[in-house]
Amino acid sequence: MNRLIVEELEPITLVGGGALGADDLAAALALAPVLVAADGGAAAVLAAGCVPSAVIGDFDSLPQDVRDRLPPECLHPVAEQDSTDFDKALRGIAAPVVLAVGFLGARVDHQLAAFNTLVQGHQTPCVLIGETEVIFHLTHAVDLPAAAGEVISLFPMQAVQGRSEGLEWPIDGLQMSPMGRIGTSNRATGPLRLVPEGPGLLVIVPRRLLAAVAAAVRRD
Repeated sequence: MNRLIVEELEPITLVGGGALGADDLAAALALAPVLVAADGGAAAVLAAGCVPSAVIGDFDSLPQDVRDRLPPECLHPVAEQDSTDFDKALRGIAAPVVLAVGFLGARVDHQLAAFNTLVQGHQTPCVLIGETEVIFHLTHAVDLPAAAGEVISLFPMQAVQGRSEGLEWPIDGLQMSPMGRIGTSNRATGPLRLVPEGPGLLVIVPRRLLAAVAAAVRRD
């Protein structure tokens, strides 16, 4: 499925059916006012007193009573079973950036699938929002206002290299891979610049940097 379902000039908040912190939705909507749900994430959206502009997925996690409360025109079923609802939603969205909540926490297998989805090369960049951290795929150079001592983790989803400024342990010249050297639990020495040399590197930074990350990865 490569059919475009939602096309927006404003950032989009995408809600999944996983664990959703008390202020996750509000934090995302403050930066990304258009609301979309991935399958069962629609239940959390309705519970928060909102109505999504679109619900995308195979609907195997969307209870009938929730479906009945949604406007029929916002329902966009995607029948194929070869991808996750997160992936289906991102493939159907064109926007400057997606802020995704409800995809971390709870089941580990769902978190791993979400990390896999982040590096699949969707046209819209996406930031995963967790309880204390945010995660994004490093596809181009980014500058972030990190503070000295903050934990900055880099996790390779495939063999990849990159360059850094502002890390206690620079990554320049390192060959990282999920079966070899990884870059978790690094620390910032101050403002941070990260430059990828190829795709596949996930960046995990403190949640307080959410707005800066959203601005750094967005496409206009």
